[in-house]
Amino acid sequence: MPIIAFQGFLGAYSDLACRHAFPGWTTLPCASFEAAMQAVRENRAELAMLPCENSLAGRVPDIHRLLPDSGLHVVGEHFERVEHCLLAPHGTTEATLKRAHSHPMALGQVLNILKELNLEGVIEADTAGAAALIAERGGVEDAAIASSLAAEVYGLKILRHNVEDAEHNTTRFYVMAREPRLPPVDAKHCVTSFVFRVRSIPAALYKALGGFATNGVNLTKLESYMMDGRFTATQFLCDADGHPDEPGMARALEELRFFAELRILGTYVAHPYRIQNESN
Repeated sequence: MPIIAFQGFLGAYSDLACRHAFPGWTTLPCASFEAAMQAVRENRAELAMLPCENSLAGRVPDIHRLLPDSGLHVVGEHFERVEHCLLAPHGTTEATLKRAHSHPMALGQVLNILKELNLEGVIEADTAGAAALIAERGGVEDAAIASSLAAEVYGLKILRHNVEDAEHNTTRFYVMAREPRLPPVDAKHCVTSFVFRVRSIPAALYKALGGFATNGVNLTKLESYMMDGRFTATQFLCDADGHPDEPGMARALEELRFFAELRILGTYVAHPYRIQNESN
């Protein structure tokens, strides 16, 4: 069976994303994002599923820093709706609960249920790891906020489905591979991801991005972050609609190279979630 790597425990949302995007594949849990990338580099996995942003929490830390030097290529994207569940050992009821364990980001997304049931939030390193801990500990006073898959993996009871505060809670993932998988130039709804670094001079960013405006290329993501701990060295992570071999995109990238150091991370067909949201 082909293998896809992810960061986290079995039953994590990244694991769920792998199973939804690549049904029938074997999922490989890894201790860190770097370890998931390493699994692909070492041929222990064909792909890696890496979260890059969330509709509530924004950018996922470290991913933007790891991508450019990973030696891997972005070959796809996946959007996963985050559906938090309240999980506990069998025999537990909502009335017996006193604490809810989960990743701090997840706890921040279920404040309503914590308040309703008067539960103390307990921070853990991972949502699925919290579920594993609760399953091992047992008892009727502790629950986990995690996925329905985590309940299945660790033999827990789902006390409530969809306890997240916001219905639009969605995480976007990059799918990474050892080699690029460039779609045909005439493929519809292509996205190109790249990083670039501009010189620290007045109007450098304005000049670097001018080619996208004049050539009618839509930028859907533009994020900046410091390089090497220096406040004057800024790198940008960008997603643009289009294929690099299309005339407009090719001219825009050529102009960008004149003003900046550019590295293309990959070109891929947009996920249906993106297309649906753009049409709305």
